[in-house]
Amino acid sequence: MQYSNASFVQRYQGNPILSGKDFPDEYHILHCFNSGVIKFKDKYLMLNRLEDCSLKAYFWIAESDDGYNFTPRPSPIKMPEDDPTFQKYASINYYDPRITQIGDTFYIMHACHSEYDCRLSLLSTTDFEDFNWHGFVSDPGNRNGILFPEKINGLYARFDRPMTSWDGGNIWMSFSPDLIHWGGSECVLKNSAVRWAWSKVGGGCAPIKTEEGWLNLFHGVRTQCKSHYVYQSGVCLHDLEDPTKVIAVSEKPIITPMADYELHGQTPSVCFITGAIVEDDGEVKVYYGGADTVMCAGTIQLQTLLDLCHNRI
Repeated sequence: MQYSNASFVQRYQGNPILSGKDFPDEYHILHCFNSGVIKFKDKYLMLNRLEDCSLKAYFWIAESDDGYNFTPRPSPIKMPEDDPTFQKYASINYYDPRITQIGDTFYIMHACHSEYDCRLSLLSTTDFEDFNWHGFVSDPGNRNGILFPEKINGLYARFDRPMTSWDGGNIWMSFSPDLIHWGGSECVLKNSAVRWAWSKVGGGCAPIKTEEGWLNLFHGVRTQCKSHYVYQSGVCLHDLEDPTKVIAVSEKPIITPMADYELHGQTPSVCFITGAIVEDDGEVKVYYGGADTVMCAGTIQLQTLLDLCHNRI
């Protein structure tokens, strides 16, 4: 069933495409979700967020020729867990990797959690074999960091979401000369601007450059009956020259939890986009976590995303 009345994204009929059972038994993986995706040397690479039965975190690469059938590598990537600073600020877990290619380098911005709150951390690689850790790149209380694929007015740029005591639900932009030191932050999308996401919004995957502007696929959350969160995903359009300016926001989500693997899991009612691949024919493969438990895929046309932003659909 495609659930066409509830979603513009057409779900892959073989969903979920990855789950904990697809990884070696000795790791006791329970959950595979919110994973970054990129195309590299004609293969689709998925950097998976995994949790074992004790909720220990792993980042683990899986490969695919078609973007749907993924085979995990034999072991997870090596993280800087011997580094005292990483140990201190990632003591609880690390999660939600977002991949952006800038030149010949692939950057992975991800969240780390500890008793000192959440911070953003940055990895890079040129071959998806060896990874360099660049340290922590945000103050405490920030997550959903996603790099733009090119500089904006001579500076690196990213979406992020600072979590303040009074309002932790908006998408911001920050800028950097070196990918390490960030500032010039501006709020670019408030949750109040999205009718179906009044609790919070956050970036999903690397912005997609089009002639009309930067497409931002984001997640939006509403609180149902005071205690239940519903995670949907939407799209908005940012100005090409000044992405702090939002040109248009879709009134409708592009995907809403409807399938069993989205409604049932460790966090019910979640569609959490973390990857998008634009194909040569204009089709966009979308990758998302279902119920914080499994990885899923779907498709939508690039033109449909633009039409949704302008509410032409």
